[in-house]
Amino acid sequence: MSDKVTILVGTMTGTAELVADEIAEVLNDKGLEAEIELMDDLDSAALSGGGTFIICTSTYGSGDVPDNGHAFIESLDKDAPDLSAVRYGVFALGDMTYAQTFCFGGKQFDEMLSKLGARRIGEVMKHNASEGTLPEDVAADWAAEWYDTLMEAA
Repeated sequence: MSDKVTILVGTMTGTAELVADEIAEVLNDKGLEAEIELMDDLDSAALSGGGTFIICTSTYGSGDVPDNGHAFIESLDKDAPDLSAVRYGVFALGDMTYAQTFCFGGKQFDEMLSKLGARRIGEVMKHNASEGTLPEDVAADWAAEWYDTLMEAA
């Protein structure tokens, strides 16, 4: 198993990037090489070589992925690469005020990666903005648990 984890960030306001910073800090402290990459210029080739990834994304509009993740998820859908060499986790940001589309940005990526053969590590973290916690405040605990699950799966 590689010691590298790439955190792919889909964000409109920067909150998911703050979460990614917290996750990266925990993973780096545990000895992994965690790097953050915004989804802005990504296409399906970003995952085609395999590896370990965390999708950290908000939900925008009517359950959409953020603008900077549209081309990436569309490329995955269109190209349909074999992602059987990919392991991933998902930290989804949402607001239960919008219950019908809660965390759909993360859900869309989870479903797409799974459909293409990638293996999810751990459960999808669904942060609810309306419960009064900041996502970056819960990210460290989630990252530590995710790391443990990743190590068990190795």
